[in-house]
Amino acid sequence: MTYVQQAYRTIKARILENRYQPGHQILEQHLADDLGMSRTPVREALIRLQDDGLVEVIPRRGMRVVPLSPEDMREIYEVLTALEVAAVEIAARRPLAAEDLAPLDSALQAMKTSLATNDLNGWAKADARFHKALLALAGNKRLVAMAATLADQVHRARMITLRLRPPPVKSIEAHSEVLEALRGGDGARASEGHRRHRRESARLLLDLLNYYRLPHL
Repeated sequence: MTYVQQAYRTIKARILENRYQPGHQILEQHLADDLGMSRTPVREALIRLQDDGLVEVIPRRGMRVVPLSPEDMREIYEVLTALEVAAVEIAARRPLAAEDLAPLDSALQAMKTSLATNDLNGWAKADARFHKALLALAGNKRLVAMAATLADQVHRARMITLRLRPPPVKSIEAHSEVLEALRGGDGARASEGHRRHRRESARLLLDLLNYYRLPHL
């Protein structure tokens, strides 16, 4: 792994885990010192993160974590829902073997186990794995790349609101429905179920933002 990749992954993880919260600013030199590397790979990593929509690079002042407004989240969910539903529709047209669906099975089981032990962070990570595996089933690299940035932004929002929402029982039920529909070759049921799930997730998040009067994430 190069220094640029290392810096990119470390800074990104801190943003997604909300160790660097929305609006957080840090000097490039301080980041470099913290990561134990020179400023050059850090600067290149920050440019990549800016392209991902996660940070704003500020000349001579390092970077600032980009806050997302409720309107931003509404738009992100609309686009991500369309991309994921398209992935489900493409995948459903292919013959799917048990090994193709194994990553979904594994992620779903991890979601159930995490919820049973009240490990919400574990549930969120397993949920992200499920959606990533679902996109991969389409076998379309461009679709996966387009959805990846939006998925990261949704993950950020999920981690901030994770303990404000009801236990994600319905989310697990929705994921199970999509998986079983794909296993049974029912593309229409799988795509409609996933569309319904994503719309419900967006509604829940936006309701939380309004209820708790959170101006940004």
